[in-house]
Amino acid sequence: MDARNQQQKTSNFFDIDALRGQTVAQLKAKYHELFGDESRSNHKQFLIRRVAWRLQAIAEGDLSERARQRALTLAQDADLRLTAPRSQPSATTGPPRRYRDSRLPSPGTVLTRNFQGKTLTVHVLKEGFRYEDRVYRSLSAVARQITGTQWNGFLFFGRHSIFRRRH
Repeated sequence: MDARNQQQKTSNFFDIDALRGQTVAQLKAKYHELFGDESRSNHKQFLIRRVAWRLQAIAEGDLSERARQRALTLAQDADLRLTAPRSQPSATTGPPRRYRDSRLPSPGTVLTRNFQGKTLTVHVLKEGFRYEDRVYRSLSAVARQITGTQWNGFLFFGRHSIFRRRH
């Protein structure tokens, strides 16, 4: 690569890098200068990319006529979808099943924990947890109610697999 080409590439790099500091109005003016058409977009990042692409195409050379013809042929041969695909009815009916964390015991289990000299009892329900005649959506919500601070419910009740002891 000769010195002239290297200097042109360096100059082009700085021109492209300077695009980030321009306003949308300046980018639209540059777009018009390079493409000969008004941009319909006011999206700054889009304008930067298009102008940068055009500056590179001018400096490095655009697509060859053979490449343009090949792209046109591929586009014409492509199967175009003119309508959106029809949605397939799901195999299951009713509300979607909710994911149940494997660290949770099955509904009906009673969790206990000693905290500040009191024994706490939490009943595991199919949908949530009962503590002192109130239903909570998560163990973390129960732990927050008990302690007054944010806790990971699995850690607070010893349900996290890392903290389980094996006897």
